[in-house]
Amino acid sequence: MTGWEDIRAEVQARIRSGVWPLGSAIPHEEDLARDFGCARATVNRALRALAAQGVLERRRKGGTRVLAVPVRKATVSIPVIRAEVEATGRRYSHQIIWQATGQENTLHLETLHLADDKPYAHEVRVLHLAVLPPLPDLTAISINEWLVTTVSYATGEIAFSAAAADAGQARALWVPTGTPLFVITRETRNAAAQVITKVLLAHAPGYHLRTTM
Repeated sequence: MTGWEDIRAEVQARIRSGVWPLGSAIPHEEDLARDFGCARATVNRALRALAAQGVLERRRKGGTRVLAVPVRKATVSIPVIRAEVEATGRRYSHQIIWQATGQENTLHLETLHLADDKPYAHEVRVLHLAVLPPLPDLTAISINEWLVTTVSYATGEIAFSAAAADAGQARALWVPTGTPLFVITRETRNAAAQVITKVLLAHAPGYHLRTTM
């Protein structure tokens, strides 16, 4: 059976050989699925991976094109917050502030991560339980660490921004409302393109993000 990695490799080979020149449109997913003899979802997974690598540009209702100038992208990993804190020589702990079940078999979870008992990051998360194994005791291990070390994801989206602390963030992080915070929003999906989790992570002032290129 042709897997998505095989499709990705073949698409890259066709781009390198000039079958699909830089800047050109490539066939629709349905046509590629027939060509490769696989499901459309398999083609979709391969093309999403190539878009994430900066090889393709995908536009809703606009098809998929080979980027005229391939983009070099930084690699951003999802950190284990406990390891981040302990790498600075501080003691890590976490508290569950609030949790509740929601519609469509979801769990809404608010967590505070601490360093030496001082606020380090405030996390608000939605978990799609249908695509997850049974949850552990989240007072013993943070949801962040459990997901990173236990649950594989295939694709996702991440955004970084500066935002003024709302009332809940200010209360959790011990800062005045309106304090500028470094905020990360992230969504991860499995190989079937199902959402695993969505999270908004607000860091206490002084946080530094490091990544590789």
